[in-house]
Amino acid sequence: MGKNFTTYTFTESVKKAQEKYGSRDVYQKMEERGPDQNQISYREKAHIENQDGFYLATVGENGWPYVQFRGGPRGFLKVLDESTLGYADFKGNMQYISTGNINATKKAALILLHYPTKTRLKIWAETEILDPETHPDLQEKLLLPDYKAR
Repeated sequence: MGKNFTTYTFTESVKKAQEKYGSRDVYQKMEERGPDQNQISYREKAHIENQDGFYLATVGENGWPYVQFRGGPRGFLKVLDESTLGYADFKGNMQYISTGNINATKKAALILLHYPTKTRLKIWAETEILDPETHPDLQEKLLLPDYKAR
């Protein structure tokens, strides 16, 4: 997914900073390598399914970012198909900041860290909040029968 990384991160202002500080040549080559890939590979799937937590970054309609840790049992973040992830959002402190931000802007980034191997995966996403009552099939896929949180 390297090409996608550069598509989302190397904005004009980033390219200008790279040029100013001398790294643009290296990153221009990175941009030109390989085709766009918007699908989850087997390596990424394994990394995702092995996680027991991730950081969720959203942006509100006021333009300010918000980062929240999401945790649960290993595998609670599920790969539903080659371009879709899902998880059951269990009751927390009931502030609903991430939920409100997602409803307003539809944008999120997930940062999945695996500390023992020092590996990470960054995912940019178009997001939506789905009500389990109107999507019972999805609820069935995402709920964890042995997990006591609601």
